[in-house]
Amino acid sequence: MGQRFRFAIISDPHIARPETIYNGPHRFHLVEVSIPGIEQIFDHLETLDLDFLLLPGDLTQHGEWVNHQWLIDRLKRLPFPAYVVPGNHDVIARDATDRAIGLHDFPRLYQDFGYSDGKTLHYHREILPGVRLVALNSNAFEANGEQVRVGYVDQAQLDWLETTLAEFRDDLILVMLHHNVLEHLPGQSQSPLGQRYMVSNAEEIIQRLEAANVRLMFTGHLHVQDVARRGNLCEVLTGSLVSYPHPYRVVEIDHGEGDLRVDVRSRRLTAVAPWDDLQAMSHQWMSDRAEGFMAKFLTSPPVGLGEAEAAAIAPKLKHFWPSIAAGDTQIDFSHLPPEVQQRLAHFNSVDAQGNPQAIDNTATLVWPAR
Repeated sequence: MGQRFRFAIISDPHIARPETIYNGPHRFHLVEVSIPGIEQIFDHLETLDLDFLLLPGDLTQHGEWVNHQWLIDRLKRLPFPAYVVPGNHDVIARDATDRAIGLHDFPRLYQDFGYSDGKTLHYHREILPGVRLVALNSNAFEANGEQVRVGYVDQAQLDWLETTLAEFRDDLILVMLHHNVLEHLPGQSQSPLGQRYMVSNAEEIIQRLEAANVRLMFTGHLHVQDVARRGNLCEVLTGSLVSYPHPYRVVEIDHGEGDLRVDVRSRRLTAVAPWDDLQAMSHQWMSDRAEGFMAKFLTSPPVGLGEAEAAAIAPKLKHFWPSIAAGDTQIDFSHLPPEVQQRLAHFNSVDAQGNPQAIDNTATLVWPAR
């Protein structure tokens, strides 16, 4: 008997009430968009007869109590269930302060959105008959309470994951966590800049998912639209609500008798007061702040240019990261030296034959029955 259902994904909304917004000169995130933008998205989603909503972390700007409470109150008014996991911005230190929540406050606050026991930082829920969401916490902390700057899923969660997957082997499993498990950029796991967005023990997660024939993961954190596959395992990474291109996704799944079809469709915020053309303004905002980042990017693996060459080329690539963030990247590098062209060409979206490939925003993914 087949089953079809539809859900939405909003990632990294970085909810920021006006009194909490930090106005630094090099700030990448347009957090001014967070509240009016998510209200606009909710208005649209409420017309779609959704079964549920996923939010893969970075729910708030910097873990502020007031920003968490604003989102919790708003999620309670949705006509469909919502499920969350914490991102690195949601719990900025293990212990709470007057301004920001601590690690163990998160499941207590979000009991209505997956964490029903109010204590455990991971959970599983049968969200539809035969469909189970497995949600992991990929935040980790040093002994002194400071946040570890990469993702990590601890051994207790890995053991729990293995047991859970074995217990519900007949269910369709959807996995959600904040940090990336698969690579979404060439050499991401080898780059100091890319590693911080990944789970450092990703292989231990992948082994368990592959053994259980899990096919779908949903993540955030990198602020990039991308769909990555490794064998039968697919990770749908959704960009941030508060940075270009301000996306969200609607996903429809059809499965039965072993077949699985996943239709991914993406939308963007196009206007949020006071910006009538949010896309153009946000693209320029990101480009204007890109030069320092690009210099670091060009000197890091897998590009690995010398510092002088990177500094000379970085101003010519100010639109590089907005193009990456938008997904389905097709950048003309012909104005750069041939060796640099060759090193950067891998960042364009191409198939195994080197032909342009567009699957990051609109995709139909099919797994036939074995």
